Amino acid sequence: MLLALDTTTEILHLALIRGDRVWTKRVLSGVGRGHSERLLPALDALMAIAGAVPAELSGVAACLGPGGFTSLRIGVATAEGFGVTGLPTWGFSAFALRAEALRQAGVLGPAWILLDGQRGEAFHQRWEAEPTTPAAKHPLPELPTWVGAEAWWAPEAFAPRVEAVLPGGRVVLSDESEATLAGLVALARRVALGPPEAPLVPFYLRETDAELNFPLAAASLPEALRRGVAR
Repeated sequence: MLLALDTTTEILHLALIRGDRVWTKRVLSGVGRGHSERLLPALDALMAIAGAVPAELSGVAACLGPGGFTSLRIGVATAEGFGVTGLPTWGFSAFALRAEALRQAGVLGPAWILLDGQRGEAFHQRWEAEPTTPAAKHPLPELPTWVGAEAWWAPEAFAPRVEAVLPGGRVVLSDESEATLAGLVALARRVALGPPEAPLVPFYLRETDAELNFPLAAASLPEALRRGVAR
């Protein structure tokens, strides 16, 4: 049984996958520590619905970001915890998850995936079948320079702020929750066909507060952690 999880936003997305059978759960958790209080109870509840126990898990696929720093770390740490027990782990980006959600909803054309970067910024990446631009972050007022008149998608909570600077081109899903969970299942199945990843390296896409405030200390970070911040 494969566990898939996404903790990068204020909403927890969980899925258990056993062959053709799927159990999913969406929990509005809030940001930061709300995930630490709700993730494991939500997983326990989902496993109870599936009639499963942790010993039946065969691997974990986790969203590595970008997203909120604390919430992202909680998801990655949970997946790594399962990895310590010997389970294989796989990672995927929040852009890949949302692009897969669009595909599951029937949106097949090119589109920009825009995520809340906080601090008045947006994380962005253009996708067709695969990403066609590097992931980046820029202030919201600069988005028209990057997106132009092309189609774009952003989570419901973030979309109004994007629409203020990009009044046209928004892709609206009839059921964002259903599409995201379907995307999570499809993407987890796909990445689990590849080689496991260990350790899982969070995809921050922005400097941490420690790096901003203590640049000399940041320069001494292990190479794997620097790649996680920069990729």
